[in-house]
Amino acid sequence: MPEDKNVFGEEIETCSTNPMTGFFRDGCCRTDAQDLGMHVVCTEVTEEFLEYSKATGNDLSTPKPEFDFPGLKPGDRWCVCALRWKEAMDNGVAPPVVLTSTHEAVLELISIEDLKRHSLDLS
Repeated sequence: MPEDKNVFGEEIETCSTNPMTGFFRDGCCRTDAQDLGMHVVCTEVTEEFLEYSKATGNDLSTPKPEFDFPGLKPGDRWCVCALRWKEAMDNGVAPPVVLTSTHEAVLELISIEDLKRHSLDLS
């Protein structure tokens, strides 16, 4: 099995283990054919993004113990669906991105330039 790569073509880094994120709940924004939402963008969520996400039908701030989901608060890192992040960007509320932890598959949908403009890890 090939190793997962980030947007720089390097081995993908962990996004978050507290809270545990990723489609596979392994801390990484890895993906495969089962991940229809492409949970590949490692973000540091903001209050503005959480409010936007809730208003558009995906409440990420309310805990859901039945799914072992603690609910997110501003500053948490989370693997976000690529198209949801792009939609948030188009509406001016995209959360910052951790490029070293963002899966290269995102480049099929979002330009590296857009990701870099919202990057936390570029100097």
